[in-house]
Amino acid sequence: MIRTVEWRNGAVVLIDQRLLPRQEVYRVLRDYREVARGIKDMVVRGAPAIGVTAALGIALGMRQANGDPSRAFDRICETFAATRPTAINLFWAIGRMRQVFQEVRGRSLREIREALLQEALRIHRDDIAANRALGKYGANLVPEDATVLTHCNAGALATAGFGTALGIIRAARDAGKNVSVFATETRPFLQGARLTAWELKKDHIPTTLITDSMAGHFMQSGALSCVVVGADRVAANGDVANKIGTYTLAVLAKRHRVPFIVAAPLSTVDLHCRSGAEIPIENRPAEEVTHIGDRPIAPNGVRVANPAFDVTPHALISAIATERGIARPPFRGSLRRLVRAERAQTQGRKRRVQSRE
Repeated sequence: MIRTVEWRNGAVVLIDQRLLPRQEVYRVLRDYREVARGIKDMVVRGAPAIGVTAALGIALGMRQANGDPSRAFDRICETFAATRPTAINLFWAIGRMRQVFQEVRGRSLREIREALLQEALRIHRDDIAANRALGKYGANLVPEDATVLTHCNAGALATAGFGTALGIIRAARDAGKNVSVFATETRPFLQGARLTAWELKKDHIPTTLITDSMAGHFMQSGALSCVVVGADRVAANGDVANKIGTYTLAVLAKRHRVPFIVAAPLSTVDLHCRSGAEIPIENRPAEEVTHIGDRPIAPNGVRVANPAFDVTPHALISAIATERGIARPPFRGSLRRLVRAERAQTQGRKRRVQSRE
């Protein structure tokens, strides 16, 4: 399994996704500010991976903190919260770390550091387990002989491991289904061309790379069985924020009666966000549009818009696959039931651990 983010010998280790597929370089980050910069600069990207990386970065920062632990912890959390606004997994992970800190804040600094590290490692393990469970549920939505269209990268590189959208594809393949993939290039950062195609090639899953503008043609021709994408935030009503261009694919899928499936661990579901209209959309630097790598492709001084995400309304979504099962319309009720089930299990696990202690 691709090692997107790891804790190794007191450091956070990230595969530098900006350099893939040409170079496989791992960055060893020994300062929490370097980890935060890695999130902001897209050394690591993908909502679940961002959350896991932030948790490990907070643990790293507290290992180096001196003075008042509360002030240091708040400062570190604020640094990570300022990195990228759209992916709710980031704030979910910070929230889990804050909860643990509140539970142990009266203990020694050594005990605080250890408790935070163990929680960050637990978040890492939980993400992989959630992706595998999500994949098994989602695989049931994929036909026996399927050509799946996916957008951006929602694979192992976007998570702690296995992947969400690509986790469904992997699980369908592992279940014996004959699965092939059409991957959009995903302009402007080319996550599909650089990352998804690289992952699927490593997994020996037949993959065809297309430009973003070709998707409608292949839907119209009947070449595609379903669309499977990831998510950076799912609102309470089922609206989904994902990589820019996802909304376009959803509209096309609806027009051509192609099932549109979202893969999202429950850490991506934000029940406090009533609809997609409340999801903050990150705007990225103009150079991502005017350049490919270091090479300019547009005239100097041209005006650029570069929103990193768009919102797909719930009416265009067939199903949302989570680690607790499949949410179907109406999503407001089905998502809430799955989140409550997950919280009940988590609370039960905590009570069992506390009773053993």
